[in-house]
Amino acid sequence: MQDFTLAQIVTNLLIATRWTIALSAIAFVGGGIVGFLLMLMRISPNPIIKGISTLYIEFFEATPLLMQLFLVFFGISVLFGWNLSAWAAASIALTTYTSAYLADIWRGSVEAVPLGQWEASRALGMKYFQQLIKVILPQAVRLSIPSTVGFAVQVIKGTSLASVIGFIELTRSASSISNVTFQPFLVYSFAAVIYFCLCFPLSLWSKRLESRFAYGS
Repeated sequence: MQDFTLAQIVTNLLIATRWTIALSAIAFVGGGIVGFLLMLMRISPNPIIKGISTLYIEFFEATPLLMQLFLVFFGISVLFGWNLSAWAAASIALTTYTSAYLADIWRGSVEAVPLGQWEASRALGMKYFQQLIKVILPQAVRLSIPSTVGFAVQVIKGTSLASVIGFIELTRSASSISNVTFQPFLVYSFAAVIYFCLCFPLSLWSKRLESRFAYGS
């Protein structure tokens, strides 16, 4: 057993938290870019394009994130002979996972815009992408903000699963410190508090946004 002071335990957990935040940011930004393209495909009138996006979204929503991490980390090396680092594998897996859910959230927001908005903009002579950019998407963005912010909480919590492929983030660091100090309750309690501090403000913000937009204020 190695002696760790309380300050050292907290300091090491906070250092690892940087990688939790970094991985969450990569997943959310990358997933947002891919998710936006998937959303455009999902609402496309072309049945082939729509079918491809639907298959992608359904696959990542219907399979556990843990399995997706294993598939990326081990599968790519088997299929292509590339030895991915835990950082790269976690980034890819969480980005694809996030993109599927964001695409579905944003697709739902687009479809929630009244049909009359499409018809009115079409009557003004707008083309499909003009309708999207000038009329539909501005309204859909407003509708999607609460759900998008709320999903960010799921992304942060999902990074904890990256520990199973060796990525050293908050959960992995807590496990390593616990194994050395033999104080699992203390270490994991501090880790839980850090997750709470990361996620609770976002959850609270999401609820406030939802209430604000529900009342149109």
